[in-house]
Amino acid sequence: MSCALLLGQEKGMASYYSNRLHGRRMSDGTKYHKDSLTCAHKRYPLGSYVKVTHAKSGKSVVVKVTDRCRGSRIIDLSYAAAKQLGLIASGVAMVLVERYHPPKGIPYKDDDEIEIPELDLEITDGDSLYRPVWNKK
Repeated sequence: MSCALLLGQEKGMASYYSNRLHGRRMSDGTKYHKDSLTCAHKRYPLGSYVKVTHAKSGKSVVVKVTDRCRGSRIIDLSYAAAKQLGLIASGVAMVLVERYHPPKGIPYKDDDEIEIPELDLEITDGDSLYRPVWNKK
Protein backbone atom coordinates (compact mmCIF):
# COMPACT_ATOMS: atom_id res chain seq x y z
CA MET A 1 0.00 0.00 0.00
CA SER A 2 1.50 3.32 -1.00
CA CYS A 3 0.61 6.69 0.43
CA ALA A 4 1.22 9.82 -1.61
CA LEU A 5 2.25 12.60 0.72
CA LEU A 6 1.54 16.18 -0.17
CA LEU A 7 4.25 18.79 -0.02
CA GLY A 8 4.66 19.91 3.59
CA GLN A 9 3.16 16.74 5.05
CA GLU A 10 5.21 14.37 7.16
CA LYS A 11 4.39 10.88 8.34
CA GLY A 12 5.73 9.31 11.50
CA MET A 13 5.08 8.10 15.01
CA ALA A 14 3.38 10.26 17.62
CA SER A 15 3.14 9.91 21.38
CA TYR A 16 1.65 12.04 24.13
CA TYR A 17 2.89 13.84 27.24
CA SER A 18 2.97 12.14 30.60
CA ASN A 19 0.69 13.47 33.35
CA ARG A 20 3.85 14.29 35.34
CA LEU A 21 4.50 17.24 33.01
CA HIS A 22 1.23 18.96 34.00
CA GLY A 23 2.08 22.48 35.21
CA ARG A 24 5.68 22.56 33.93
CA ARG A 25 6.97 25.25 31.60
CA MET A 26 7.11 24.63 27.85
CA SER A 27 9.72 26.02 25.45
CA ASP A 28 7.54 29.04 24.63
CA GLY A 29 7.24 29.94 28.34
CA THR A 30 3.64 28.84 28.91
CA LYS A 31 2.66 26.19 31.44
CA TYR A 32 1.57 22.81 30.13
CA HIS A 33 -2.02 21.88 30.87
CA LYS A 34 -3.13 18.38 29.95
CA ASP A 35 -6.52 19.63 28.70
CA SER A 36 -5.04 22.11 26.19
CA LEU A 37 -4.53 21.27 22.53
CA THR A 38 -0.75 21.69 22.28
CA CYS A 39 2.20 19.70 20.98
CA ALA A 40 5.97 19.47 20.75
CA HIS A 41 7.59 19.36 17.32
CA LYS A 42 11.19 19.42 16.13
CA ARG A 43 11.01 21.92 13.28
CA TYR A 44 7.75 23.89 13.18
CA PRO A 45 8.08 27.37 14.72
CA LEU A 46 6.77 27.89 18.23
CA GLY A 47 3.29 29.39 18.11
CA SER A 48 2.37 27.86 14.75
CA TYR A 49 -0.52 25.46 14.28
CA VAL A 50 -0.37 21.94 12.85
CA LYS A 51 -3.07 19.50 11.88
CA VAL A 52 -2.40 15.97 13.10
CA THR A 53 -4.32 13.10 11.46
CA HIS A 54 -4.38 9.53 12.78
CA ALA A 55 -3.33 7.35 9.83
CA LYS A 56 -5.68 4.42 10.60
CA SER A 57 -8.82 6.08 11.94
CA GLY A 58 -8.68 9.32 9.95
CA LYS A 59 -9.44 11.41 13.06
CA SER A 60 -7.68 14.74 13.14
CA VAL A 61 -6.97 17.57 15.58
CA VAL A 62 -5.42 21.03 15.25
CA VAL A 63 -2.79 21.79 17.89
CA LYS A 64 -0.47 24.68 18.70
CA VAL A 65 3.30 24.08 18.78
CA THR A 66 4.49 25.12 22.26
CA ASP A 67 7.50 22.87 22.84
CA ARG A 68 10.37 21.00 21.20
CA CYS A 69 10.63 17.22 21.12
CA ARG A 70 13.56 14.84 20.93
CA GLY A 71 13.96 11.26 19.92
CA SER A 72 12.57 9.21 17.05
CA ARG A 73 8.97 10.44 17.24
CA ILE A 74 7.99 13.36 15.02
CA ILE A 75 5.47 14.87 17.44
CA ASP A 76 4.45 14.70 21.10
CA LEU A 77 0.83 15.61 21.78
CA SER A 78 -0.93 16.89 24.87
CA TYR A 79 -3.23 14.46 26.67
CA ALA A 80 -6.37 16.17 25.30
CA ALA A 81 -5.10 16.03 21.70
CA ALA A 82 -4.11 12.37 22.07
CA LYS A 83 -7.54 11.58 23.49
CA GLN A 84 -9.27 13.18 20.48
CA LEU A 85 -7.14 11.09 18.12
CA GLY A 86 -7.64 7.88 20.10
CA LEU A 87 -3.96 7.40 21.10
CA ILE A 88 -4.48 6.89 24.84
CA ALA A 89 -4.87 3.11 24.74
CA SER A 90 -1.95 2.42 22.38
CA GLY A 91 0.39 5.21 23.55
CA VAL A 92 1.90 5.68 20.10
CA ALA A 93 0.46 5.72 16.58
CA MET A 94 1.31 6.57 13.00
CA VAL A 95 0.15 10.09 12.12
CA LEU A 96 0.29 12.63 9.33
CA VAL A 97 1.40 16.15 10.34
CA GLU A 98 0.81 19.21 8.17
CA ARG A 99 0.92 22.96 8.68
CA TYR A 100 -2.44 24.56 9.49
CA HIS A 101 -3.32 28.18 8.79
CA PRO A 102 -6.24 29.38 10.92
CA PRO A 103 -8.88 31.30 8.98
CA LYS A 104 -8.69 35.05 9.27
CA GLY A 105 -11.62 37.34 9.81
CA ILE A 106 -14.52 37.49 12.18
CA PRO A 107 -15.07 34.07 13.79
CA TYR A 108 -18.76 34.77 14.43
CA LYS A 109 -20.99 37.38 12.92
CA ASP A 110 -24.68 37.53 13.66
CA ASP A 111 -26.88 37.99 10.59
CA ASP A 112 -29.57 39.86 12.52
CA GLU A 113 -29.40 43.60 12.14
CA ILE A 114 -29.30 45.52 15.37
CA GLU A 115 -31.75 48.40 15.67
CA ILE A 116 -29.87 51.48 16.77
CA PRO A 117 -32.05 54.27 18.18
CA GLU A 118 -31.82 57.59 16.43
CA LEU A 119 -31.09 60.55 18.64
CA ASP A 120 -32.54 63.94 17.77
CA LEU A 121 -30.24 66.60 19.11
CA GLU A 122 -31.87 69.97 18.75
CA ILE A 123 -29.43 72.78 18.10
CA THR A 124 -30.71 76.19 19.04
CA ASP A 125 -29.26 79.62 18.52
CA GLY A 126 -27.85 81.14 21.65
CA ASP A 127 -30.06 83.63 23.44
CA SER A 128 -28.52 87.08 23.15
CA LEU A 129 -30.13 88.16 26.44
CA TYR A 130 -28.55 85.38 28.45
CA ARG A 131 -25.22 86.15 30.09
CA PRO A 132 -23.39 83.89 32.51
CA VAL A 133 -22.96 85.18 36.04
CA TRP A 134 -19.20 85.35 35.69
CA ASN A 135 -19.51 87.43 32.52
CA LYS A 136 -21.81 90.13 33.88
CA LYS A 137 -20.13 93.52 34.22
